[in-house]
Amino acid sequence: MSAPFTLSRLLKAPRQLVWDVYSQPEHLSHWFGPKGSTVTHSQMDFREGGTYHYAMTIEGGMELWGKWLLREIVPPERITLIQHFSDPQGGITRNPWSPVWPLHTLSTTTLTEQGDTTLLTLEWTTFEATTEETAAFEAAYPSMTQGWSGNLDVLEDYLSLLQTP
Repeated sequence: MSAPFTLSRLLKAPRQLVWDVYSQPEHLSHWFGPKGSTVTHSQMDFREGGTYHYAMTIEGGMELWGKWLLREIVPPERITLIQHFSDPQGGITRNPWSPVWPLHTLSTTTLTEQGDTTLLTLEWTTFEATTEETAAFEAAYPSMTQGWSGNLDVLEDYLSLLQTP
């Protein structure tokens, strides 16, 4: 197995607030997804074995569905989940742009308290993937860096808004 995709960002917010906006659907709908996207469905059963089923409209108007299967929850420190593309009924589907994209990916988000800031670290890798799927995932690291960086910009803006008196 090769090195996972990893991205970190120091957020100017206390860890509990970052945890809340990462673990509650009413917050996720405000920041989750690429820059310019709008979350249109956000339903969560936040427990180990639970799911987060969401939809977003992305640039160009395409509706994209996704689903998390929550594997490990360690408040307010870590969330590990299996990520899937989905359909409106919650079924697991293939990536609409890449038929060789892994059907399942494993994501761990760790929140490390650093004074009054929080270091968010995202680690993402393939899960039960073929060699071809793993190669497609790894080839996307530059695109994933760009996409997640934009998403974390939106998260930073949202956290700033929540902390404005």
